[in-house]
Amino acid sequence: MNLLQKRLQNNSYPHRVVNASVSGDTTRTGLNRLGPILKKQQPAIVIIALGGNDGLRGLPFDEIESSMKQMIKLSHKHGAKVLVTGLRLPPNYGAYYNSRFDQLYTQLSSQYKVGLVPRFLDHVSGHKNLMQEDGIHPRANAQTKILNNVWPHLKPLL
Repeated sequence: MNLLQKRLQNNSYPHRVVNASVSGDTTRTGLNRLGPILKKQQPAIVIIALGGNDGLRGLPFDEIESSMKQMIKLSHKHGAKVLVTGLRLPPNYGAYYNSRFDQLYTQLSSQYKVGLVPRFLDHVSGHKNLMQEDGIHPRANAQTKILNNVWPHLKPLL
């Protein structure tokens, strides 16, 4: 059983977790898959944990922003509350790009009145024992810390 589902059950929340993530997804590919998922699953809450691959590929901010906005609007249209998860890119992308990337999540949260996990990988990123060799992806032993980062921002939506 995944950690989030177990935490929900342990706290007597009736929600069922459906993980529709695909490794390597960008915001565009996530957007393309979201409509059918919303129709089939009819979720009460959608967690949008995308954008990292867009940033790592250096995709234009207007494309990332457009896809994220469309995902939020589509989720709202289907009656779901939304939580977006912000993250930091590696420092080699430069201060300007990283700052602009970081601001994107804050701006979307404010504009669309959706929940925000400011730092999805807080207390994980930069810790070699919690990150894979690439320094970008977390290891399995980091999952509880990630859930602890998400939980305080998810709980009000429940």
